[in-house]
Amino acid sequence: MSNKVLKNSLILLIGNLLFRVGGYINRLLMSRMLGPEGYGLYGLTLPFQGIFQILSAGGLPPAISKYVAEYNAQDEKALTRQVILTATKFMVLMAILLSIILLFSSDFIANNIFHKPLVVWPLRAVSLITPFSVVVGAMRGAFQGVYKNEYTVYNRLAEQIATIVFACVFVYCGLYAMGAVLGSAFGFIVSAITAVFLYKKYISPLFKSEDSLNLSLKEELKLLWMLIKFAVPVAITALSEMAIYDVGTLVIGILMLSTDVGYYNAADPISRIPLVISLSVSTVLLPATAEAYALKNQKLLQEYVVDCLRYSILTVLPLCVLISVFSTPIIELLFGSAYISGSGVLSILVIGMSFYSIYMISSSILQGTGNPRLPMYILLLGTLLNIVLNASFVYVNGIIGAAIGTTLTTCILMIIIMYFVIQKTNISIPWTNIMRIIISNVILMIVCLIIPKTIIGSIIGLIIGTFIYIIALIHLKVLTGRDINFFKGYLNRIPILKKHTNKIVNYIEKKDLTYKIEE
Repeated sequence: MSNKVLKNSLILLIGNLLFRVGGYINRLLMSRMLGPEGYGLYGLTLPFQGIFQILSAGGLPPAISKYVAEYNAQDEKALTRQVILTATKFMVLMAILLSIILLFSSDFIANNIFHKPLVVWPLRAVSLITPFSVVVGAMRGAFQGVYKNEYTVYNRLAEQIATIVFACVFVYCGLYAMGAVLGSAFGFIVSAITAVFLYKKYISPLFKSEDSLNLSLKEELKLLWMLIKFAVPVAITALSEMAIYDVGTLVIGILMLSTDVGYYNAADPISRIPLVISLSVSTVLLPATAEAYALKNQKLLQEYVVDCLRYSILTVLPLCVLISVFSTPIIELLFGSAYISGSGVLSILVIGMSFYSIYMISSSILQGTGNPRLPMYILLLGTLLNIVLNASFVYVNGIIGAAIGTTLTTCILMIIIMYFVIQKTNISIPWTNIMRIIISNVILMIVCLIIPKTIIGSIIGLIIGTFIYIIALIHLKVLTGRDINFFKGYLNRIPILKKHTNKIVNYIEKKDLTYKIEE
C-alpha cells in the first residue's frame, strides 16, 4: 500500500478515534445526567443535526477534497484556491437558509410527528449548529485534499473538548436536553474558529502563487455547478447513510416512548465503533483512488483497493465479534444498569455496522473512480428498504426490531456494492485470504462465547481473544509479505516492542507461511 495513503489513514484513524471517544464521553455524561427519558429526547435531535448539516453542506466537502487533490497535483494553485472559496460561500448561504427553516418547523416536528412537546426547544437549538458546521466541513475538505489530515485531528480535538465542557455546564444549569444540544452548538463554534485558523496559517500558503483567476459571476457559477454535479450524488448518499444509521431512532421515536429511544441510543453509538476504522480508510481512499484513476494506473488502484479492504476487514470483524458477544457488560459499564435493555440491540446492530463498514469503503472506491451516482442509487434503495424493515420489525419486536431491520439492510447493501466495485474497476479480490480472516473471527467468537458475560469476563475476553485471533491469523496464513514488512517497520519505532520484533517475525517465518494474497 502507498505510504501516503496508509499514513493519512492512520492519522485520520487517530482523528476519528478522538471524535468517537469525545462523542462517547459526551453521550455517557449526558445519559447519566439526563436519565433515559432526557437522553431519549436528546437522541431524537441527533438525526436532525446530521441531516441539516448534510443538506447545508450539499456534499461539497468531499468535492473540495477531490478537486483540491487533482488541481494541486497539476500545480493549478489559483484554481485550487477558487474551489475552496466558491464552495464555502455556497455552503454558508445554504446553512443560514436551512437553519431558519428548522427554527420555524421545530414545533410541528415535535408535536405532530413525535408527539413529544419536550423536544421542541432541543430541535430549535439544532439550528445554531449548521452555519458553523459547514465552515468546519470546508476546511477539513481542504486538509484532506492536500493530505494534511493531522490538522483535522487538532480541529476535532478542539471541537470535542468544547462540546463536552459546554454540554455539561448547560445541563448542570438546568437546561435539560436543550443544554446537551447547545453544547454541540458551542463545540462547532470553537471548531469553526480553530479550522479557519489552521487553514489560514498552514494550508493557504501552499496555494500561494502570482496567478489569479478573477472569475466573473458567470464563470464562478460554472465552477460551482461543476462542484455541485459531483457533490449532489455524494450529499444524497450521505443523507441515505444517515437514514441507515438513524431510521431506527426516528421510528422508535414515533411508535414508542422517549425512554425506548434512550435505550436504543445507548447501543447505537457503541455499535458504530467499528466504523471509525472504515471511515478513516474511506476518507483517504477517495482522493487516492481519484489520483490513481486519473493517472490510469491500474496496478496502483489494485494495491490501494485490496490493501484497504483487507486491513479494514482484519480490524473491523474482531472488534464487532467482541462487542456483540460482550454487549451486556459493555452497556452496563458505559451507560449503567438503567440502560441494559439496549444490550440485545447492540449484539445485533454491531454486526450490521460491520457490513456497512465494507459498504463505506466500496462507496469511496466508486466515487474516486468517477462513479459517484452508483453508491447514491444503491443507498436510496437501501434507505427505502430500511424504512420498511424498521417500521415492520419495530411494530412487532420493539427496539430489537430496529437492529434486525438495519442489519438485514446493510448486509444486502454490502453484497450489491461489492458486485459493482468488481465490475467497474476490474479489481481482483483476494477471496481466499478474506475467507481465512472470516474463519479466524469464527474461532475468536467460539472462544469468547464460553467466557462469562460480566465486566471482568469481557476484559478477560478482550485479552485472550486478541491473542487467539493473532495466532489464528498466523496459522491460517492470512498475513502477506507486505503486511509483515509494514508492521515490522512500525513495531521497530516502538521502544518497548523493538527488541521483540525480530523474534515475532522469525516465529512467523518458521511457520513457512505463503506470503501471497491469492494462491
